[in-house]
Amino acid sequence: MTTTFTAAHRGGSGPPLVLLHGFTDTWRTWDLVLPRLERHHDVLAPTLPGHAGGPPLPPEVTGEVLPDAVEAAMDAAGFGTAHIAGNSLGGYVALQLAARGRARSVTAFAPAGGWMPEEAWARQMLDGFTAFQAQARAAAPHAAAITATPEGRRQATRSIVVDPRHMPAELIAHQMLGVGLCAVGPMIEYALREGYRLDAGAIACPVRIVWGTRDALLPWPAAAVRYRTLMLPTADWVELEDVGHCPQLDVPLEAAELILGLTGA
Repeated sequence: MTTTFTAAHRGGSGPPLVLLHGFTDTWRTWDLVLPRLERHHDVLAPTLPGHAGGPPLPPEVTGEVLPDAVEAAMDAAGFGTAHIAGNSLGGYVALQLAARGRARSVTAFAPAGGWMPEEAWARQMLDGFTAFQAQARAAAPHAAAITATPEGRRQATRSIVVDPRHMPAELIAHQMLGVGLCAVGPMIEYALREGYRLDAGAIACPVRIVWGTRDALLPWPAAAVRYRTLMLPTADWVELEDVGHCPQLDVPLEAAELILGLTGA
């Protein structure tokens, strides 16, 4: 099957809100929360560099590449500052933007980089994306057939949600195909080389960090230790019982309300 990958989505009206997806995903990870959020906000959801539909990565990937690209997208949209919500890698980038003074608030769903640098499982997790992409590419020609059955949809989403029954098959297939087009290698090399650096002391806006207790990718609470104890202990911490890595897909209504509760909409 084929699917269309685009550089960004924009819709709604109200105060600006930027939505940032996770590693190997696209802006469409926010599909299920957009109707609720766009009633209250002018929403910009860009696809990050190196991801399907997004701009290519530069020859050298550094920690500035992704926040620079989002800032450029914000500038083009006329957003001096915005409320920002992000998932996984996008949650980390949202915090980077907050440290640059571009965020009015940040809601971060399972943000990357919260583990301690010496933890071996984190390196294994990052290395695992190479195999994950190989599996996605092998499955791509069969995406329509896989997502046509409840068990196929469950297997295709087991690393990101607990219950995919409300997720459209077309969206799951889109995500499967997007994984195969992501520049996984350069992104992993950067993460292993530089780690996830954050000037948390420069963050002045309200921050809410949300984690599902059944996150299969960044396990709670091990993947949050650095943020909870060292960097963002005064943030508003929210645990979601029996929810996976992508609350915006697993429990979209609750995820939307957690964002809106911080934006004041």
